[in-house]
Amino acid sequence: MEPIRTLRSRTAVLAMSDVDTDQIIPARFLTTTTREGLGKHLFADWRYGADGAPRADFPLNRPQAEGCAILVAGNNFGCGSSREHAPWALTDYGFRAVVSTQIADIFRNNSLKNGLLPVLVDPATHRWLLEHAGAEVSIDLESTTLTLPTGQVARFPLEPFARYCLMNGIDELGFLLGRDRQIAAYEARARIA
Repeated sequence: MEPIRTLRSRTAVLAMSDVDTDQIIPARFLTTTTREGLGKHLFADWRYGADGAPRADFPLNRPQAEGCAILVAGNNFGCGSSREHAPWALTDYGFRAVVSTQIADIFRNNSLKNGLLPVLVDPATHRWLLEHAGAEVSIDLESTTLTLPTGQVARFPLEPFARYCLMNGIDELGFLLGRDRQIAAYEARARIA
């Protein structure tokens, strides 16, 4: 995973509420155990018509959404079944953060473990972001803040361990593997005792 310390990007906006994980990545694409290639199937049933052609009216198919690393989503994003493929598809597509007023707990936890930053903001900040698609915002993990182009700053909650892992580009296993010497020393002491 790439570390995230600060993230500055234009925003893509998907204003729909209650977007579930099957809409993020439809079940028919869950046949892989790797992340690579899932981005092309992100929101597949909304992004593409029956003929496979991109739908011009879908927000991520518009030219101004190209290259955006921050997705501003409607309320209750990521609800539904637990699947790591949902954050995998978002990160493979190029998103590094999802911003909303409410993000489903299981999706939020899966995101944190897979290098996608879920950012919860207050309703006023969220409304501003929904109304200003393409605005360039800045997210700072050190201070856990999101800054709008107006200068307004919104704080967001993030547990310290998840923040540490995101800032250092590691997952939980990577954290443990980085403590291999300490673990071996503890085990050696425990065998002696």
